Amino acid sequence: MEDQMRTEISYAEIAETLKKTLNLRGSPVAVKLAKSPEAIPEGVGPIDDTVRHCQMVSRARLNGEIFYATADKHVCMGGGWALGLKELTKSLRTGEFYFKLGKFESWAACMRTIQQVPHVPELETYATVYAPLEKTPFDPHVVIIVAEPRAMLKLAQATLYRLGGRIESSMSGIQSVCADATAQPYLTGRINYSLGCDGSRRFSGIEDNEQVMGIPAEILPEFARALTVVTAAPGSVR
Repeated sequence: MEDQMRTEISYAEIAETLKKTLNLRGSPVAVKLAKSPEAIPEGVGPIDDTVRHCQMVSRARLNGEIFYATADKHVCMGGGWALGLKELTKSLRTGEFYFKLGKFESWAACMRTIQQVPHVPELETYATVYAPLEKTPFDPHVVIIVAEPRAMLKLAQATLYRLGGRIESSMSGIQSVCADATAQPYLTGRINYSLGCDGSRRFSGIEDNEQVMGIPAEILPEFARALTVVTAAPGSVR
């Protein structure tokens, strides 16, 4: 299989740490951006339905499903574009699409926002692959966590545990799970936090009291170790 890591990572052990320390509803989700048919893990089948990336994440997170989805299975054009599966449509590029949804004052405001949305180069991705982290049969590029604000606090503290500093996240209130939590960590190698978006909350079951974040898979072991320390610290609220 193409695009494997050189270092073996115990995903099941890390998933157990994340679920236990954060009291997660469901599982962390492993996401891989496969560049070719050869990069699809052996034994992983295609999704039957045509849905959104955020819905696919929820199916892995809450139902334990493992599958892959080619471009034709992604119904959301913005999500498909952000993940490198599709080309940007004219209505999105010009701002028309989001203007019609009533979320911006002008087409220009929409256009400026879209121009700054993190996205994988168009048509670079053959398929997206999903699995609950504890059962993943592949090395993911990004792991997505959906959790309550208290858990996000602990995730933020774990992010700063080694080097300190400040949390800097990129979001715009649209394309939360696809652009903010998947494309951004994949492209930058840095953790990113997001408030969610109307689409992901409407279609994928993300609740009002939950937020979203994405972790580059390469830093998972160090991140999980930091999380166990900060959650057990004397000053930590449990």
